[in-house]
Amino acid sequence: MSPSSQQPASAIKAATTSGYHRLRIDYYRSLGSPTGWALSSRDFVVGGRQWRISYYPNGNRPENAEFISVFLCLDSSSPKPAMLQVTITFDDEAKKQSQLRKAPVITIAPGACWGYHRFVKRDDLARSKRIRPDGFFTIRCDVSLIDHFTAQEDEPVFVSVPPSELRRDLGGLLDTGSGGDVVFQVGGEAFTAHRCLLAARSPVLAAALYGPMMEGGGLQGGVAIKIDDMDPLVFKALLRYAYTDSLPPQMQQGELEEEGRAMAQHLLAAADRYGMERLRLLCEAQLCKHIEVASVASILILADQHGCSGLKNACFEFLKSPGKFAAAMATQEYDYLKTNHCALADEVVKVLASQL
Repeated sequence: MSPSSQQPASAIKAATTSGYHRLRIDYYRSLGSPTGWALSSRDFVVGGRQWRISYYPNGNRPENAEFISVFLCLDSSSPKPAMLQVTITFDDEAKKQSQLRKAPVITIAPGACWGYHRFVKRDDLARSKRIRPDGFFTIRCDVSLIDHFTAQEDEPVFVSVPPSELRRDLGGLLDTGSGGDVVFQVGGEAFTAHRCLLAARSPVLAAALYGPMMEGGGLQGGVAIKIDDMDPLVFKALLRYAYTDSLPPQMQQGELEEEGRAMAQHLLAAADRYGMERLRLLCEAQLCKHIEVASVASILILADQHGCSGLKNACFEFLKSPGKFAAAMATQEYDYLKTNHCALADEVVKVLASQL
């Protein structure tokens, strides 16, 4: 068929709004709840509507008492039923699951719920590696709300445009060092980089690399900058983010291991030092989700030193939980906080006292 004889066509397409919510659950402490008793997440908003996750640690009905039941619920104040696609999974499975768009389309009425009466057998979960040493595990609920359908002209596709390759190309530029005009000496390792790119990403590096002292000395053969007070792995992660907007691999997991939590703390300090605000906030957000008794004191100090009010409040919220403050006070890290950061220790006591 020639182009001139091609028949017109149209396509019906759905306009959607998507989002997700993670629910972190204290597994062992929730087991004392009776069958039919639910724990609820905080309300979250997707598509202008309020939702919540209901978690039944011992099943929603007697016949499901050996299982955990999980449901997504639409707030009763919603003006009309919602048409949507839903997946509820363990957080570590979210990356492996098929696309949300392949899930069946369902309708939930205001005040109603949809989900799994038998999400997982409790004994199977207890034997799995999903429950962390602190007794917590995380589930994730993805929601794609279908707002409306529209009919659009379905034009033939003559050119397929691939996704952007900017991250890959700039990452390759960093890896090869091609055209680099500055070398950073960090802890015995050398990193070749590009002044113009770093100056665009960091106001602190812009001042250092294009300031009067640098320009006055000339840069015919490039320039070497020595950094003595930073781990090479942290500086490498800082450079990788500057070029690609990517976090290091150990920080790209749903639940950070010890190495990832340590990297987040060091990278937060480095981001603040070089004025890379978005990176600082990314690290702060990661740490808010990974506060533990052994680390809360050091994270509080970090938050206080680098003006991270959100992270500081997350630490206060953690210490308000029953038994957490007493446990934290028994650690060497908290002794260090009391001895070397007296004003911060006083602030902790005042904040917690105000909640009594």
